[in-house]
Amino acid sequence: MSLDPCYRAGFQIEEAVRRHLGLSRRAARARALELLHDMHFADPEAVARRYPHELSGGMAQRVAIARALAGEPELLIADEPTTALDVTVQAEILELLRELQATRQMAVLVVTHDWGVVADLCDRVVVMYAGQIIERSDAQSIFDMPLHPYTEALLASNPHLAPEAATLPMISGTVPPPGSWPAGCRFSPRCRYAVPACAELDIAMDAPYEAHETRCVRYEQLIRT
Repeated sequence: MSLDPCYRAGFQIEEAVRRHLGLSRRAARARALELLHDMHFADPEAVARRYPHELSGGMAQRVAIARALAGEPELLIADEPTTALDVTVQAEILELLRELQATRQMAVLVVTHDWGVVADLCDRVVVMYAGQIIERSDAQSIFDMPLHPYTEALLASNPHLAPEAATLPMISGTVPPPGSWPAGCRFSPRCRYAVPACAELDIAMDAPYEAHETRCVRYEQLIRT
């Protein structure tokens, strides 16, 4: 949570507004209330008076988004914006982000492990493993035809896609710590498609299809399976 538990929600937004826009206290207060109104709060004044512990998870997330918008950014970075929220509130937050993107002509970068969020909100997807980008494409192509074994394994382990009562597939092993990354493909020790060549040299990004890149020398094997 990015909110300071010692200060009221409204003050924290006002502080960000004054820092970024240089407004007076009165003007910053008015702008903070406008931002809370944009977050679909029926009573922005009441929310502004509350401390973070007096807010529900969804309310706190919307206050945090309002604070992030205080500087009128062209890019909003949302790091796990739906974590620990129930399904209904998750949908509300995603709809809010979609609305803000459209009305403010603002780019939104979402950092998430939730494929449902990716499918619902994202146009393009970048998949990372052990500090590297390993696949990059439009969202539909990632779901229809993953070209890296790690992406394929992540999709297979998504509980929302698993058949009822089936054992959920898991990726064996663990992510290597920084400084202990293996040579060649960093995923090769955990990859069911790995061959000796995968661990010999650094693997460069390749673009076998237009606007679809992968860091895998065996992507053709994924296509055939």
